Amino acid sequence: MHLRHLHLLNYKNLNAADFDFDEKINCIVGNNGVGKTNVLDSIYHLSFGKSYFNPVTSQNINHEADFFVVEGEFVKNDHPEQILVSAKKGQKKIIKRNNKAYDKVSDHIGFIPTVIISPADRDLIIEGSETRRKFMDGVISQSDQVYLKKLLQYTKTVSQRNSLLKYFAANNTFDRDTLEIYNAQMHSLGTELFQKRQEFLEEFIPIFNKRYSDITNDKEYVELIYKSQLFDADLAELLTENLQKDMALQYTSVGIHKDDLSFEIEGHPIKKFGSQGQQKSFLVALKLAQFDFIKEISKVNPILLLDDIFDKLDENRVAHIVALVATNELGQIFISDTHAERTEKVVKSSNQTYKIFKL
Repeated sequence: MHLRHLHLLNYKNLNAADFDFDEKINCIVGNNGVGKTNVLDSIYHLSFGKSYFNPVTSQNINHEADFFVVEGEFVKNDHPEQILVSAKKGQKKIIKRNNKAYDKVSDHIGFIPTVIISPADRDLIIEGSETRRKFMDGVISQSDQVYLKKLLQYTKTVSQRNSLLKYFAANNTFDRDTLEIYNAQMHSLGTELFQKRQEFLEEFIPIFNKRYSDITNDKEYVELIYKSQLFDADLAELLTENLQKDMALQYTSVGIHKDDLSFEIEGHPIKKFGSQGQQKSFLVALKLAQFDFIKEISKVNPILLLDDIFDKLDENRVAHIVALVATNELGQIFISDTHAERTEKVVKSSNQTYKIFKL
């Protein structure tokens, strides 16, 4: 699968731009602030219906405009696929595939498999559990529409239960019957999603371990550990046991929306005990494992976006990743960098076709 043509209008700081891409390697080069990352982000937008860096739609519109359009012409399984994302201030975002609008953005997820590696990935290490849950859910959702639908239902149910708890507090009242309905829904959906996450990680962790050892030549031992309250108790029991606490807090304190992934190196949290280089290697291994997992499930080479990749890895490591294109282990890749000569040196060594776009 590859992106053949990209058209942008009023997307972030890019007023109007058109690109005809190479099937293999594409390098977007230029000084900081010219919009290199925005080009990569627009491709991400076509895949996920949202920006990787700023999910607030209105903030992706150029300051001088009141709308944006991102249009991509892809080739998937030898068939042309036209994807268009457009948004106007104050209106709902529209996503179209071959001129037909989707009813829900979630119906598009997984159709254009894409993986991004960016300096912003560091949030996975330094931010709270929500960021790591989103990563895990994102990987599963790209290949499992049922999981995504149930996750959206679960999130809505938690929100409704929270609203009910706030209503109880504000009106000094209690309605056990309505609460039990939400508890039953949370238990049913949460238990199923918990099992799916376990199954996913059983497959994903060995892929991640292999990628990490490839990048670092087996230098140290790393782990991904799934943390969930559901390992110790049934969700229905947890909801009953924590009712008084939830009523005092006015939100739901137990469930799979509290799950986390622990990133560890030599048995310690990588956030505290990993060097910058180790953290970068960990994140790249995580993203390449995401690539491998999606490729295995979808039988399609995802598009790989390498944003400011030299910030994360040295030239040899980048050359190693680019070389994977030549072996057909990777498909089409996009690289953004401030140094055109450095980028060209690395891509030339892959003996693959490439294009360089200077912004």
